Amino acid sequence: MPDFFAPCPRGLEAVLHNDLEVLGAQNVRSTEGGVHFSGDWALCYRANLESRIASRILWRVKEAQYRGEPDIYQAAFELQWQRWFDVSHTIRVNTTAIRCPLKSLEFITLLVKDAVCDRFRAHCNERPSVDTLTPDVRIHVFIEDSKLMLYLDTSGDALFKRGVRQHTNIAPLRENLAAGILRLMNWRPGTPLLDPMCGSGTFLIEAVQMSLNIQPGIARNFAFEKLKNFDAALWGKMREQAIAAQLPAKPLEIYGSDLYGDALKTSWRNLEVAGLSECVELKQANVLEISAPAEHGMLVANLPYGERMGELEELEVLYPKLGDALKKKFGGWTAYLFTADKAILKLMRLSPSKRTPLFNGAIECRLLEYKIVSGSNRR
Repeated sequence: MPDFFAPCPRGLEAVLHNDLEVLGAQNVRSTEGGVHFSGDWALCYRANLESRIASRILWRVKEAQYRGEPDIYQAAFELQWQRWFDVSHTIRVNTTAIRCPLKSLEFITLLVKDAVCDRFRAHCNERPSVDTLTPDVRIHVFIEDSKLMLYLDTSGDALFKRGVRQHTNIAPLRENLAAGILRLMNWRPGTPLLDPMCGSGTFLIEAVQMSLNIQPGIARNFAFEKLKNFDAALWGKMREQAIAAQLPAKPLEIYGSDLYGDALKTSWRNLEVAGLSECVELKQANVLEISAPAEHGMLVANLPYGERMGELEELEVLYPKLGDALKKKFGGWTAYLFTADKAILKLMRLSPSKRTPLFNGAIECRLLEYKIVSGSNRR
């Protein structure tokens, strides 16, 4: 049974662990930044198609101990790469490491690339070409201390690239992080949802897709389709079943607004491209002036921080006003604010009921939960 590794944004490992168990994965084990699991190829296809949280699904083809660079070359050369993909396919090698005693990760990348090409030369007197931008096959090298692991990427482009969002604004939120935040909120389809700083509409699109049972990978292709063991009939049936299970687009209690008209246009264009524009109510509005669109619901916002909205002074003015606006206009709601700015904890004048650490790439952030009680505004 093949072994896989699914990397994900740090802080979402437990959510991904649960999702993979629900899909039927075996030997599921979480580690920082991802989840190890085992399963058949049907599970691999399904995880690529349905996982909203994973960044990739990597197939582990080798695990070994090494002492130096020659051991790494030999480990890669011994693998029968020609059994998995054709010499006509382009390749790219990525290397990451933790506590690696070797001097150069670039040299390790070069070694593994040479080993793969030399194996093909020994087999058919030809070698695959390298394409660092749009390769057919991605090979991932991971080194931890004296342990070497080699993976074939079954996803291709990262899974947060859903094939839906065509336009982005400054500092967009990745789709799998947005989906993970909605899961951590315990938001459920049918619960009113408002993003008052919707930007390019990432939270909105993820929420609509969840509501209409649209699988996140339904609009894109995957690298496993280029592997020699690809089961086209199985994949075709899986896609057909996913499409048949989708619900028709309709107006939903999902609301988005933004202070800037350009941002709102971007959000609308992305919804339009996805065929979901009728599902969301959009309007241009200041977050400090907007009113709750329903008696109860959830508000989520990716708050601007330093590099995105200018100097700290602006945020020092925004945060207390935002706290006042929530208390005055959103009684009965639960607000979830995602930010990297720790100053918010003092300036909001609200006490979060929960603080969840998350990472947006390398940036350490917090998801803050505020249960808003009507009339809680203290003068």
